[in-house]
Amino acid sequence: MISSNQLDFMMILSLIFSVAAGYYIFVPEPLRPKYYYRNLGSSGISDILPYAASATFIFILMDSQKDISHFLGLSPSLNYDKYMLMLEGTRVSVFQSLATPILTYFCGVVYLLGFPFLLIFTFILFLFSQNDEALKEYAITFMLIYLIAYVFYIFFPVNVTGHVLSGVAPLLYQLNPAILRIATFCSPGLDNCFPSLHAALSVMATIFILFKTDLRRYKVFAVGTTIFILFSILYLGIHWITDMIGGILLAFISYFLAIRVFKKRFKDESTHFYMR
Repeated sequence: MISSNQLDFMMILSLIFSVAAGYYIFVPEPLRPKYYYRNLGSSGISDILPYAASATFIFILMDSQKDISHFLGLSPSLNYDKYMLMLEGTRVSVFQSLATPILTYFCGVVYLLGFPFLLIFTFILFLFSQNDEALKEYAITFMLIYLIAYVFYIFFPVNVTGHVLSGVAPLLYQLNPAILRIATFCSPGLDNCFPSLHAALSVMATIFILFKTDLRRYKVFAVGTTIFILFSILYLGIHWITDMIGGILLAFISYFLAIRVFKKRFKDESTHFYMR
């Protein structure tokens, strides 16, 4: 049985190879000069630092969730599962009527590798093409999704379906104990369900890919992968259908805010965080 550290290493290694392969698979040869990062000096590194800082901030925020809830005096047993049951009943259990070992492993790979690949590869495409506007909008949308979702995770915790519904098993966590340890690091109580970040961020990435790139093969891949991600979060016993719908709505709302509201403010403003 592999440890969580070994699983982390395997996932990172897989993502590195898949991102490298993705460049040759999804970027046609005539377009590769456009998606080739030339600015590898100190200025190129400084361009990446604001986005690394954003990721670090999100990491610290998620890691501090228990402490923030305790500081606010919220009960550790607080949850709103009953409202999900009132809203949709046990409808999500129908997805596990299709359960097979092969489908479970496939969905596990999509959830653990397909999702981060979609986010990271899309970010790298915008970075390498030096598409400043799309890169800033992508980063702003990403931050908005996390910050809005975080408020719900603090004040409106909802447990995973595999721990609430008798007809639903937590298939993802049963694949390997290391997966459960990683999941509890990101969501200590396994109650960061509404809205679904997997739904929100995958839909966000697909929106940007469809409207901000000229890569046809990658567009097809992104739409297909997002559909599989949305299926997987329901099938694996993690999210409620309401979580998925909330995540999709959050993606579109955050995208709209980033494009329509924040664009004017950041477009011509020279800031250390978003401007070069």
